[in-house]
Amino acid sequence: MGIRSSNTGRGAARGRFWLAMSGFVMALALVPFSHNVERRLEATVHIKGGESEKVDLELAQRFQSTYAHRLILVISGIPDPDSAKGADVLGFLTSSLRNVPGVYGAVSSIDWPDPLFTGNNGGALIIVGLDPHDESVEALVPRLRARADRMEAQLRLQYPNIKLEITGETPLNFDLRKVSADDVNHAEKRALPVTLLLLLLAFGSLVAALLPLGVGVLSISMALGAAALLANYLHLSILVQNLATMLGLGLGIDYALLMVSRFREALAEGLDPGQAADVAAGKAGRTLIISATTVAIGFSALLTVPISELRSIGIAGLLVTAFSVMLCTFILPWVLGLLGHRINAARVRLPARRRKTPHNLRLASERWVRWGSLVTRRPLTALLVAGIPLLILASQARRISPGLPDHDSLPAAAESVQALHTLQGMGRSGIVESLRVILELPPQSPPLSPAGWVAVSRLTARFQSDPRAQEVLSLPTLTGMADTADAIKDVPEPIRKSLMRSDGQATLIEFLPTANLSSSEQIRWVREVRSSDVAAITGVPGAMLRVGGIPALNADYDSVVKERLPKVVVVVVLGSLLALLIGLRSLFAAVKAILLNLLSVGASFGALVLVFQEGHGSKLFGLDGPTGTIFPIVPILSFAIVFGLSMDYEVFLVARVLEERRRGLSERAAVIEGLARTAGLITSAAAIMIAIFTAFTLGGFLVIQMLGFTLAVAVFIDATVVRMVVGPALLQLAGDWNWWPFGLYGAAPATPEDEHVP
Repeated sequence: MGIRSSNTGRGAARGRFWLAMSGFVMALALVPFSHNVERRLEATVHIKGGESEKVDLELAQRFQSTYAHRLILVISGIPDPDSAKGADVLGFLTSSLRNVPGVYGAVSSIDWPDPLFTGNNGGALIIVGLDPHDESVEALVPRLRARADRMEAQLRLQYPNIKLEITGETPLNFDLRKVSADDVNHAEKRALPVTLLLLLLAFGSLVAALLPLGVGVLSISMALGAAALLANYLHLSILVQNLATMLGLGLGIDYALLMVSRFREALAEGLDPGQAADVAAGKAGRTLIISATTVAIGFSALLTVPISELRSIGIAGLLVTAFSVMLCTFILPWVLGLLGHRINAARVRLPARRRKTPHNLRLASERWVRWGSLVTRRPLTALLVAGIPLLILASQARRISPGLPDHDSLPAAAESVQALHTLQGMGRSGIVESLRVILELPPQSPPLSPAGWVAVSRLTARFQSDPRAQEVLSLPTLTGMADTADAIKDVPEPIRKSLMRSDGQATLIEFLPTANLSSSEQIRWVREVRSSDVAAITGVPGAMLRVGGIPALNADYDSVVKERLPKVVVVVVLGSLLALLIGLRSLFAAVKAILLNLLSVGASFGALVLVFQEGHGSKLFGLDGPTGTIFPIVPILSFAIVFGLSMDYEVFLVARVLEERRRGLSERAAVIEGLARTAGLITSAAAIMIAIFTAFTLGGFLVIQMLGFTLAVAVFIDATVVRMVVGPALLQLAGDWNWWPFGLYGAAPATPEDEHVP
């Protein structure tokens, strides 16, 4: 028997070794690609099949427009642009910009005398067309900023107050990418020390504390490395960096915490390091895989939404979950087996009182034993006291108003955002947020034919009469609304070419919204234009229009999210229910877990409404008032993430209660034992997640602030009220129904240890 046991031990050790080596090889292959991953990610949103996406592609490919990709040079502190000195400055700036590689053209008021190019406060702007050839369009932004800095330095001696700023969709995307990377770095710096402190409090040992932290950091690097490779084939959003970091620290540490805790418990029960590692891998590993499956289902549901941001986050979440599980099941057991009792080295002296109890609670905290006894003694009272406030808070979620907040949601420190504010002060911000309408006419009535010219003029006049339009740019307006197309010969060729499709059958009409038009009003306007009867307005049967630009993209985004949110909810709920049924083999436990998760999600949405949408306490997050609406991405993303994360703690608790029931304890004793043995783990893991999510609420992205807040609140509510009160109370009230319909020993696959339970 001794020889056989020895051979078995050596075989298990070899198995752990080769699993660990395969994990290390994968890590070494992926981690190098995580360096400067933000350069491979996109700040642009892509909506598959969206009308705005089609318009952008058409402008870039079929119009061959030199201004499909453009940016705006905002100029202040110079003489009146209409004066001779002002014209000299504009001439110098435009000629200098045209010499920058990748710039196709630059247009100012000296090229085309239109009020568009001059601001209300004496400022001016230059529209710069970009043609990057083989480069990405964003690669031109630092080059143009460097040129603007040099031009500003040259002119400052003559004009001390001159200021040159660059903004537009491309520079905004460039800066959002940089701000995202900076926010991640700052969040990591804030979260890691707090996380290490919480792990020290949980374990009382530096070695034990460093292991989960290492798993979290490594899972982030592997996920970002894999994302960098996938970015060569897929549109991956810059939000991948934020979410991979946020979730990598949360999930990686969460899962490793469970594994290390179970290993230390097995050591304390007298097992040797190899056996303890096997018990941790078997017992905690099974729980971990069930939990990770529910998390993965939430992220998989996001892949069904045709928005690059949400699909990117779904991919990032799946990568983080997969690598966290891989590190915890492949590498961590081998490391734990090597460390053995050294896992408790570098101890930190912390006050802790533990004692034995009549129900074999050898390692359970006396504090949690007392708490479990209190909850299970009067479960109905506990359920009412804890559940009613949660239901009241969750009821506030019904008032959630998805939409783009009128509150300035862009990071104020970004250079392009400051330039956009300057442009707003000039009353010309509409050039960045313009609606870009492609009017396509039938072959017999092209835009430059007599009938086509009348059609374009009628549609232009219709837009001009709308009080929401500050200015309309079209072939007719550039010719002073001439009666015939003959007048376009006086329009500069680059401008004329930008407004005509290469086949001559379609033209671009661009209208700029007034400065005080909110994002939600812009979205309504886009929908009105799309639903208008174009044939009746133009008098040309068969005329069609398509709307693009930032407002159209926002409208498409809003429509897709509202349409897909119910489907995502159904997929996540049914998928999680199926995973729990397979993992726990108990319909009652699975349904109870789903309902408790819905309660946690609803309560976190209610808190989001109260704090951000209505502004109660919003100043704590650097806001000067209520946002009025919630970004559409936040509810759908929060639901998918929170549902999986919350399920972790339910699985931890129920799996342990089941294990104790199989050891022969009564239902109440098993609930007390399971709670006492997992409560410290759950609260420690939750505290770490809350610290991580809270760190992201202090960044520059309003959408990330909302998301971080929602996740932090959800985890706090779930790990305290729901899992420490409501969950145990329901377990006690349900009794043997907890394991219906398969019964106690059919509730989950048995292990060799379970077979010896009397």
